[in-house]
Amino acid sequence: MGVWQGDELQFGADYNPEQWPEQTWAEDVELMRRAGVNLVSVGIFSWALLEPAPGRYEFGWLDRVLALLHGGGIGVDLATATASPPPWLAHRHPETLPRTADGTVLWPGGRQAYCPSSPVFRERSLALVEALASRYTDHPAVVMWHVSNELGCHNTHCYCDVSGEAFRRWLRARYGDLDQLNEAWGTAFWSQRYHDWAEVNPPRAAPAFANPTQQLDFLRFSSDEHRAQVRAERAVLHRLTRQPVTTNFMIGTGSKYLDYHSWAGDVDLVANDHYLDAADREAHVGLALAADQTRGVADGGPWLLMEHSTSAVNWQPRNLAKAPGQLRRNSLAHVARGADGVLFFQWRASRAGAEKFHSGMVPHAGTDTKVFREVCRLGADLRALAEVRGSRVDAEVAVLFDYEAWWGAELDSHPTVDLDYTERLRAWYDALWRCGVTADVVHPSADLSGYRLVLVPTLYLVRDADAAALRRYVERGGTALVTFFSGIVDEHDHIRLGGYPGAFRDLLGVRTEEFFPLREGERVNLDDGCTADVWTELLHPLAAEVVAGYADGPLPGVPAVTRNPVGDGAAWYVGTRLDRAGTARLVSRLLTETGVRPPAEAPAGVEVVRRRRDGRSWLFVLNHTDEPAPVAVTGTDLLSGAFCAETLVVPAGEVAVVREQA
Repeated sequence: MGVWQGDELQFGADYNPEQWPEQTWAEDVELMRRAGVNLVSVGIFSWALLEPAPGRYEFGWLDRVLALLHGGGIGVDLATATASPPPWLAHRHPETLPRTADGTVLWPGGRQAYCPSSPVFRERSLALVEALASRYTDHPAVVMWHVSNELGCHNTHCYCDVSGEAFRRWLRARYGDLDQLNEAWGTAFWSQRYHDWAEVNPPRAAPAFANPTQQLDFLRFSSDEHRAQVRAERAVLHRLTRQPVTTNFMIGTGSKYLDYHSWAGDVDLVANDHYLDAADREAHVGLALAADQTRGVADGGPWLLMEHSTSAVNWQPRNLAKAPGQLRRNSLAHVARGADGVLFFQWRASRAGAEKFHSGMVPHAGTDTKVFREVCRLGADLRALAEVRGSRVDAEVAVLFDYEAWWGAELDSHPTVDLDYTERLRAWYDALWRCGVTADVVHPSADLSGYRLVLVPTLYLVRDADAAALRRYVERGGTALVTFFSGIVDEHDHIRLGGYPGAFRDLLGVRTEEFFPLREGERVNLDDGCTADVWTELLHPLAAEVVAGYADGPLPGVPAVTRNPVGDGAAWYVGTRLDRAGTARLVSRLLTETGVRPPAEAPAGVEVVRRRRDGRSWLFVLNHTDEPAPVAVTGTDLLSGAFCAETLVVPAGEVAVVREQA
């Protein structure tokens, strides 16, 4: 299949015309044209209308919507409508409903009330996909197909008997026989050895800690079951249609248990949904991290922001409205980090239903509003930025991120409940962001040869091949920093014996004999003036030099930070959770050591990212502060049309995108 075609950046939203009287549809198209919308996703939650009874399809209303949109010059990302089954499916087939670990049935009334392993759901959903694809394969409005929607958002794990049987099939394919499964799961512990496949179940509610490898494999299985739905729908679409196929990932927004690295090859275009955490006063840094993670899943190529919000959402404890200018700044931050389009949920804010207080491009108050005016301005901005489409983001630093390491690190019965995988990921990324340095966030199996610096936060679970690749990277002149609780187990969650940090022990030139996690709220001081909390360990330097040690706490005099020259490079180890100042200081030292510099000098709080293609480059400058920001750059600001020589002053809260002068 082809990839996304066209020469524009995409701009639009989920469009749900079925929620509105038909007489509003023509007005919608006219307002879309006014705002500069060129792409809308249609039909995402329309199964109950498209197929009101099994095998009876009603497409008339969708025909009329697509004709109106095409007449207005607006492309359609047509959804397969399988995101949430209609009530009749559960009524006729209650065995399709999902169950929690304690056996609770999750009933219709919300969305995604289906077991992802259900053969009945798979059969009925693919019948709908076949009907839609057959009818609309040549429709001129349809430019892309949208598989389901946010797969696994509410039904990530199902523990029913149908899922149990599917889990056993998955395990047979993975291990081949029970001897291999017993070895991988370590079933000699607690008399858990299995002698018949029928004895194996999902990790349902148990009287004590469930087998950790059983839990880990169930998480892998569950991600694969949702991925299988993508693959099944894609197969139908590829057989019947010619347009590219995508689905919307949820990277950075509640997506812990879906391994999107493994899904990336199943779509023709990587797309992501991202929503700010309203409680985070520095949510723009989290946005940047999510965008860089999405670009990593897309193997560095352009991607599509399928959903974000114009203002408040409805599902957080306190749903804060976006400040003036924030809608534009957030959207263009995604573009700066590789998005070739930005879409919102949704076009019109709903007047009924669970998401009626979720913002839209057209708010409840209508078009004479801050939100709609900013929407129109953003549409004009994206038209002005069309030339950046297809360019790639410059990055000399990589941060390794792995879903399986995340799952494993946060299983139960570990040294401390205070270890948070994504907190360390965010902490090290945050320090890079504040230095103005762009990072690729990539899987441990990624090619690292193009990076000057690689950060490895809490890579608890690591495969032999990936650990060996990191060593080769360092030997050939790279610099790597590894943090505590990394390299501890293999892919089966089995401890790597001989001392921690296991897989990285020789690379780092250290050996830890015992973990010494700290009490809640306890802090320790280091002899370089930094402080730390959560974690310490009894570490012995073998070949590494000691950079900092503990001045107090349970291990006074023991090393906390080390550096080990290896080949032409160096491997650093941080055996504790440094505070923010200590993390920032160490990142600054690493950037100096490796020669990594920001794309341009800018004041604190000003985000600067460079995209590049075919000998041309564009510098994105996003001012998140309340003061004007001077930035060293020469070229033409595509948003204002003004030429700047050597220095550009970006007003408070504003954005500039400079086509740099060669």
